[in-house]
Amino acid sequence: MSAPRNRQVLLKSRPDGEPTEGNFEIVEGTIPEPAAGQFVARTIYLSLDPYMRGLMNDRESYVEPAKLGEPMPGGAVGQVTRSNHPDYEEGDFVLGDWGWREYGVSDGSGATRKVDPADGPLSYALGVLGMPGMTAYTGLLNLGRPEPGETVVVAAASGAVGSVVGQVGKIKGCRVVGIAGGERKCRYVADELGFDACLDHREPDLPGRLKAACPDGIDVYFENVGGPVFDAVLPLLNRFARVPVCGLVAQYNATELPPGPDRVPLLMQEILVKRLAFEGFIVWDFADQWEEFVADMGGWVRDGLVKYREDVTDGLENAPRQLIGLLKGENFGKKIIRVGADPTPPGRA
Repeated sequence: MSAPRNRQVLLKSRPDGEPTEGNFEIVEGTIPEPAAGQFVARTIYLSLDPYMRGLMNDRESYVEPAKLGEPMPGGAVGQVTRSNHPDYEEGDFVLGDWGWREYGVSDGSGATRKVDPADGPLSYALGVLGMPGMTAYTGLLNLGRPEPGETVVVAAASGAVGSVVGQVGKIKGCRVVGIAGGERKCRYVADELGFDACLDHREPDLPGRLKAACPDGIDVYFENVGGPVFDAVLPLLNRFARVPVCGLVAQYNATELPPGPDRVPLLMQEILVKRLAFEGFIVWDFADQWEEFVADMGGWVRDGLVKYREDVTDGLENAPRQLIGLLKGENFGKKIIRVGADPTPPGRA
C-alpha cells in the first residue's frame, strides 16, 4: 500500500481580470514532518472567501499576496496527525491557515486555535463561528452601530457575512432589508432568515424597489458588493448614516476604473451634506473582541436566533472552479470545500 500523498493547489499565474482554472496547478508532494514546536494536520474543511481574489494580485491586499508556485492561502479546519507542539496533541481538531493542501504544518501562531466539536459542526469554525461571523458581528456593531427602529440594508444578504449581519440587525431591533442575486436567495433571506424584505439586484429598477422597501431611508448600509448596488443605496442614506465597508466583490476582477462620469464629487457632497460615516475595516482590527463574539454568536446560534447555510463541495481539486464561481455569486451560503473525511458525528448544529 502506497504512502499517503499531500495534494496541493498552487497559484501558477496571476490573473488579468477574472481568474481562470489555468491560474492554478494541482500537484502532489510529501506530507511534512513537524519540527520542534510544530504539528501536522489533515485538512477536513477548506474555506473559500471573496478576499482570496485580492491575494492573487501582486500588490497589497488584506494580507500578504499569495506567492507564485506556492499553495493558495486560506483558512482550514483539520485534525492533528503528528505533533511536536506542547499545546496540540494527535487527534485534536484545529483551525489554521495552512492553505489549499491536504496536510499542513503549523507552529500554532496567528489565528490557529483548537476547535471543540461540542460547539457545532467543525465547518462552522470557518463560518458563522469563525472569521465571516466575526466580520459581520464586529463590522455591524462597531461601525454600523444600529439602534432599535433604524433601517439596515445588507448587500450579498444570503452570503456568509451578509446573512449574519442582517440577523444581528434584527436581534438589535432594526428593520432589515437584504439585497441578493436571484429569487431563490431572496426567498431564503426573507422567509428563513427573517429579514423584513429582500430585493433581487438582477431584476429591473433596483433603485425604485429599494426606495419602496426603505420608506424612512437607510441608517446603516453594510457594504459587501459596490457597483450598481451602491449606486442604488447612496441617494437613500439618511443624515448621519453609517457605512461599514467590508468588501467590493463587484470590483475584484476589474482591470480599470468603470466608464462614465466622475462620481466622486457627488459622493463627497453626500458625505458632507448628510454627515455620512464611511469606514473600511478588516475583521482582525477587532481581534480583542474574539471572546465576546464567541459568547454572543454561539448563544444566538444555539437559541435559533441566527440561522446559517453552507454550500459544500467535495474535493480539493474543485477549489479553483468553486472560487471562480463564488466571485460570480454562484454559491448559496458559506462556500466550503470538504477535503477529507469528517470523523465527528453529524447533526450538531
